[in-house]
Amino acid sequence: MSVNYQERLSAAGRTSGGFFKREGRAKDHEVLICRLIDRPLRPTMPKGFYYETQVLSWVFSYDGLHSPDCLAVTAAGIAVALSEVPNTKTIAGVRIGLIDDKFVVNPTTREMESSELDLIIAGTDSAILMIEGYCNFLPEERLLQAVEIGQAAIRQICHEVETLVKKRGKPKMIEAIKLPPAELYRHVEDISGDELVKALQIRSKIPRRKALSALEDKVLTILTEQGYVFKDESSGAAEGIADVYEDEDEDEVVVPDGEVDEGDVHIKPIPRKPVPLLFSEVDVKLVFKEVTSKFLRKRIVEGGKRSDGRSPLEIRPINSQCGILPRAHGSALFTRGETQSLAVVTLGDKQMAQRIDNLVDTEELKSFYLQYSFPPSCVGEVGRMGAPSRREVGHGMLAERALEPILPSEEDFPYTVRVESTITESNGSSSMASVCGGCLALLDAGVPIKCSVAGIAMGLVLETKEFGGDGTPLILSDISGSEDASGDMDFKVAGDESGITAFQMDIKIGGITLPVMEQALHQARDGRKHVLSEMLKCSPPPAKKLSPYAPLIHVMKVKPEKVNLIIGTGGKKVKSIIEETGVDAIDTQDDGIVKITAKDLSSLEKSKAIIANLTMVPTVGDIYRNCEIKSIAPYGVFVEIAPGREGLCHISELSPNWLAKAEDIFKVGDHIDVKLIEVNEKGQLRLSHRALLPDQNPDQPTGKQQTSSSTKENMPPQEKLINISTRKPLRKNEEPSEESKVDKNLPKKVVAPLMDLTSEQGRLTGKNQAKVNEPYISKDRQKKSGNKASTGMVASKDGAS
Repeated sequence: MSVNYQERLSAAGRTSGGFFKREGRAKDHEVLICRLIDRPLRPTMPKGFYYETQVLSWVFSYDGLHSPDCLAVTAAGIAVALSEVPNTKTIAGVRIGLIDDKFVVNPTTREMESSELDLIIAGTDSAILMIEGYCNFLPEERLLQAVEIGQAAIRQICHEVETLVKKRGKPKMIEAIKLPPAELYRHVEDISGDELVKALQIRSKIPRRKALSALEDKVLTILTEQGYVFKDESSGAAEGIADVYEDEDEDEVVVPDGEVDEGDVHIKPIPRKPVPLLFSEVDVKLVFKEVTSKFLRKRIVEGGKRSDGRSPLEIRPINSQCGILPRAHGSALFTRGETQSLAVVTLGDKQMAQRIDNLVDTEELKSFYLQYSFPPSCVGEVGRMGAPSRREVGHGMLAERALEPILPSEEDFPYTVRVESTITESNGSSSMASVCGGCLALLDAGVPIKCSVAGIAMGLVLETKEFGGDGTPLILSDISGSEDASGDMDFKVAGDESGITAFQMDIKIGGITLPVMEQALHQARDGRKHVLSEMLKCSPPPAKKLSPYAPLIHVMKVKPEKVNLIIGTGGKKVKSIIEETGVDAIDTQDDGIVKITAKDLSSLEKSKAIIANLTMVPTVGDIYRNCEIKSIAPYGVFVEIAPGREGLCHISELSPNWLAKAEDIFKVGDHIDVKLIEVNEKGQLRLSHRALLPDQNPDQPTGKQQTSSSTKENMPPQEKLINISTRKPLRKNEEPSEESKVDKNLPKKVVAPLMDLTSEQGRLTGKNQAKVNEPYISKDRQKKSGNKASTGMVASKDGAS
């Protein structure tokens, strides 16, 4: 049987965000839902039904409120129940959430955001077949309550489905079920009995597996090629032949005259050879597996010893080491018996986060994820290496959800965390080894986790009475691979001493009841305590500090309206900061959060200073010393008051004297002192160099008091005027009077620039001196400059103002 599940993004009115707009390879969450469908369906499929069966599930419409995973489980159960497949029971699935300390059946996606429990349970009307869930250190008692509520909801759904099946269901293909011959079980036991018992007593996995494989080949050769002959068949045939001979002697009649009646035919019996029995290879393999499981269960129940010699409650020896990979950010090697996990932690920024694009989580970014790898070499085999299998995806997600509750918040630890678990050796419970190894690797990487967690896998022998027990189900702690394959249950539980963070249960029989599950949960808690105590003996211990090879991340909070200053037009500013300082990345958010990622502290501090200066809130009146002129414009110079923060010093604020061009006394790269005199609505800064000069007149108005015209701002203040002599035009034959010779200030008509005639920078040429000292201004000049004279300006002949 195979199961496929696919979410059509058109169900939510969307298309794929990637280059290819068509749905293709199954995504990780789709693989997980396939497993949710497959695991409860498989125990209901009868033995001996060999027809290829495929279950296909699509999502064609999605309302955005109800998650389709549980609905897919129930839909698959209904489809199989209505079909010709001879399943034994109808299944259904539900989700249970814990919201405001109340259990809710099939909560919406919005309600699940505040839920403390995410439990998916599937089963029949009378038993539980599969559970999988994640919670925040939920006690075992509360989990059992949730399972009980879920089972009641499943029972109600199954009754409705059975009513539908009676009306619309197809006849079942009972005749298609082909079970192995009943006598084949006895033949396999006869051939392999003693050797099988000895093989199951071998404690090491590889030698035991080789012995079982050799024994299976022997059984296959006898039953499929040579043929099986009963041990007592030869003796039985001999006895039959002797009886025939005795009967012939007794019935023989002697004719005196030596004549023999021609009608009497005397035939001596020939001994019959036994006919060997041959069976199909499929039946022999199936029966050998069942017989092996039967012998293993009998050994555990009767003798109280498992394959490796442990008792049912005993846990395999545990050894752990941290920091074994010097260049990685964090590493740990966790070994439990013959199962070993190499866990590696990598820290990064937001760019390392994993993007999720599905129906439920639209373009969500995961800042923590665990990837589980199970290479063929870990079980001593040769196999294909490629994309992760469904099993690897499922085990990785289980370990990831088990570790997620212990991680710090993003505010406390702004890193993206990736955990890789590579199974270097496997003999059962490799996913739980990934939980233990991942926890130690997180500690070694310096991640401030809330507490340590561990995982353990529990097994079950349900029917113990037929193997010499009292009928009470036997729970096995820390099961190995053979116990997983031959047992009735695989129940994985992860958490700490006080609660559970993740759990997963698969049933290989018709289901278990709540009392059995309760016993397994309590026994798993004792096992977790033991594993946690062994993890504390880790040698060498975790470093519990950031690796020198890990990136440095600094988080800053700025005003949201200042974010655009950091980004700049088209991202030019943030790119220039990255290039200038050498940091790896600068990530900004709309709420004003800025994250700087760097490889070393010096580049981090440099970028922090630039961003702090860019986003600082300057105050009018602040003085900035030794600031560099970055560029010169016709209307002034741009001065960098802090790294990345520039302001305009208008040409009128550069000097107390009048300047025609800023280049006359300043050039790019010069350093000057400036004072902040204005911050406009756009946040642009206006600076003044003139305000800090020692000969500055305190009564002189600042740039705020001047008009907005650039021409007006280029003029000196009106209070500083040069006294020049003027006279009225003389009439013919008229002598000028003494009263007409007066010295006047002409603030509106004639304004001469104030310059220091003795200085090198302000010395006037002889031509300009003649203009300034000219005692008379013609009427034509006055008319042409009438408009300008009203604002205190007169244009000279050469155009200077």
